[in-house]
Amino acid sequence: MIIGVDPHKSSHTGSAVDPATNTVVGSLRIDASVAGYRALLRWARRFGDRRWAIENANGLGCHLAQWLVARNETVVDVATTATARVRELSRGGRRKNDVIDAAAAAGVAALYGDATEVTPDDETTVFALLEERRANVAAQRVRAVNQLHALLRDLVPGGARANLTAAVAAGLLRSVRPATAVERTRKELARDMVRDIRSLDTALADIASRMSEALGDRDTRLLDVDGVGPVLAVRLIGRTGRASRFRSADAYANYAGVAPVEIAGGDHTRHRLSRSGDRQLNAALHLVAVTQIRMANSAGRRYFDKKIAEGKTRKEAKRCLKRRIAACVWRIMLADERRIHQTTHTQIRAA
Repeated sequence: MIIGVDPHKSSHTGSAVDPATNTVVGSLRIDASVAGYRALLRWARRFGDRRWAIENANGLGCHLAQWLVARNETVVDVATTATARVRELSRGGRRKNDVIDAAAAAGVAALYGDATEVTPDDETTVFALLEERRANVAAQRVRAVNQLHALLRDLVPGGARANLTAAVAAGLLRSVRPATAVERTRKELARDMVRDIRSLDTALADIASRMSEALGDRDTRLLDVDGVGPVLAVRLIGRTGRASRFRSADAYANYAGVAPVEIAGGDHTRHRLSRSGDRQLNAALHLVAVTQIRMANSAGRRYFDKKIAEGKTRKEAKRCLKRRIAACVWRIMLADERRIHQTTHTQIRAA
């Protein structure tokens, strides 16, 4: 039996679907609480052999999905776009309610296999959390620096230089002698922004330290790849998750959006740049590729020059290098995952 779940902030709706006939045989709505989870699981146990299909299990359905996985339930994640396609093609047309959404999620998982298995949170989740926190703090710092630039533009002739730091801004403010109430207010606000930037710099340094500590515990070989530092290594692991969930390097490249898309071209096969996939992961691979190209003695630069010699443009050669880096990164993360699994298994047997 497939049990589809449509999660919301205050309530969840589950629908049991018979995969043989694709018909809903039961439905239950619960409050989004632990007591509601227990009621949903008791209701589902009547179906014996079952599998859960939760829409957006990495978003609103994350807590329920992890709660079920911790109780040895089989759970798959169904994307909201997949359930929307099923709902559009069903007899209900564009009609939408919780029961229909839950049944659609189950239908997608049962009939089309358009779902991914949910696994328990592990150390890759730690990397993802650290990367998300760093990205948010870095965005706040960029916004604060831009606001400070705007204030200094009206306080100092010519404004401040592009690469503005808190120390440079503080030095410029010491030379400002406000003559009007407006200038005094601008200087006070600029001082506030300088304090904010210093606080954000401290937060970024703290996150970088946590990242280095987490990488030290994992002992990954990603840091041996040219152009990959602690921040990029954490981003690659955090955005990838379990490397074993990808059946091959080609599947990983497709997920990262670095695999070219084949298009019809008559007698000649042509390819275009893929705009799908995880764009954050794609950006991380792009940074690694650009860094390797700038390193004269790196293996990436030699590969890039080889592609140029074969007649490819710089953009085409860079895309080839990104694909090659994606395969290398995936193999390293897969080897790390297997090594950690083997070490854990050995420790358990020894205990």
